[in-house]
Amino acid sequence: MRRILTVLVGLYLVAMADHAWSRPLLIAATASNAAVSKQPSPPPGQGSDALNLSKALTLALKHNQNLAAYAQEIRAKDAATLQAGLLPNPELSIEVENFAGQDELQGFDGAETTLALSQLVELGGKRGKRRQLATLEKDLADWDYQAHKLEVLSGTAKAFIQVLAAQQQVAQAGELVHLSEQTLSAVTARVEAGKVPPVELIRAQVELASTRTAASKTRRELEAARRRLAAFWGSTRPEFQRAIGDLQTISQLPPEEEFEGLIKNSPDLARWSTEQKQRQAAVTLARTRALPDLTLSLGIRNSQDSDSNALVAGIEFPLPLFDRNQGAIGEARATQEKSRHERRAAETEARTALAEAWQSLAASHTEATSLRDEILPGAQSAFEAAEFGYREGKFDFLQMIDAQRTLFKVKGQYLQALTTYHLARTEVERLTGAPLHDIQESATNQNHDLR
Repeated sequence: MRRILTVLVGLYLVAMADHAWSRPLLIAATASNAAVSKQPSPPPGQGSDALNLSKALTLALKHNQNLAAYAQEIRAKDAATLQAGLLPNPELSIEVENFAGQDELQGFDGAETTLALSQLVELGGKRGKRRQLATLEKDLADWDYQAHKLEVLSGTAKAFIQVLAAQQQVAQAGELVHLSEQTLSAVTARVEAGKVPPVELIRAQVELASTRTAASKTRRELEAARRRLAAFWGSTRPEFQRAIGDLQTISQLPPEEEFEGLIKNSPDLARWSTEQKQRQAAVTLARTRALPDLTLSLGIRNSQDSDSNALVAGIEFPLPLFDRNQGAIGEARATQEKSRHERRAAETEARTALAEAWQSLAASHTEATSLRDEILPGAQSAFEAAEFGYREGKFDFLQMIDAQRTLFKVKGQYLQALTTYHLARTEVERLTGAPLHDIQESATNQNHDLR
């Protein structure tokens, strides 16, 4: 659990910490010169409406209702643990005999009154075992709370990444609309000069209308992404105007085999050790309950006819002839065996999820690097050459538009690859319970020691 708490603190402070791994994990709050990741300057007077990752995580931790519900569940388990360790209450009884009869037993003349105090004595250490079981159930609630806390933090981070990506899509769509407007102006001038046929003007107008429609769609998608992010802190309408972050920051990945062993640190798996102990405690308690408990009593009896008092004592001991708690014992054993299968299934599921997240991370890293270093520069050069050639009359309109579409298609692919990279990286770190930078640093130190 200590490892999980460490990761929680790391996620919470990821945007404020100055560690190298925190920037690639959930987006560094820094500016970039790359066209795809460049953020527009905030409008005047709206600086306070800008949202960074640190603030988003803080809001989610403070106001997420599901997280608050899990916290109340822990309090309920604390109260149940207290209750499980309490002694049974003693019982006070008053018994009156031989009254309201006939002859000498009329009224209360011959009555015998007994005042007794009885106490249930639990044998076999039932109270201690019951308290141990309740304590383990409370520990399981703690694990579930930590796991859900990681879910909330990673979910908030993913939603924040998606808002950044949507903002970039809006910026790219706006840039494309601007280029289409410039193209329409250039085509209009060439048509009026008689250099190109009027049909090219119609094509330019259609292209502009198409880009404006696409830009409107990206704005709606951005608003939906903003609402999804705000929902993590219980807000139905986001109050922030824009998110601040950098999608371009990516780093070299450590080898896959270096972190596969860390899957055991996942809260989804770490809880099963406590789960096994809790199931065993339930079996032990069920066996102990097969041993009957004693009820001891001690009192005083008053006899009216002799006006004398005497002590009375008693003991009750159930005979375990039919009910030896065999059904509850069988149920507890079956539940224990069920938990073993569930643990193996959870481990398989977690390893599969980790493998899928790693493949997505590695593929998006390779794609983003290739697009950034090779494809995007070539598409940009091709578009600039086609645009210049069209203005000089060397290329026709369709060639220029095709180069423009190719450029923005590549930009969209680059943005998608970056988004996938950061989403997958966040998921990998949630599943392993450790930042990738720490894993890579550990592997480097081991190699250094070998040398």
